[in-house]
Amino acid sequence: MNFVICIDNSEYPASLERRKIYEILDDPDAKKHGQIRVIDESGEDYLYPVECFVDANLPDETRAAVVKAA
Repeated sequence: MNFVICIDNSEYPASLERRKIYEILDDPDAKKHGQIRVIDESGEDYLYPVECFVDANLPDETRAAVVKAA
């Protein structure tokens, strides 16, 4: 699983929370258009601009805890 942290939710306040960790799904087509597929607050996956996020770079132990909590 890959994770990102939301840094800008100004266009999506109901769907994303700033400073929250989100799981992303691999979507090569989205990357071509500057977007990433994120499982948002609805629990569904949607496309968002990549600029809204930064890579979470979680240590293995933290990543395992986040995966387990999901």
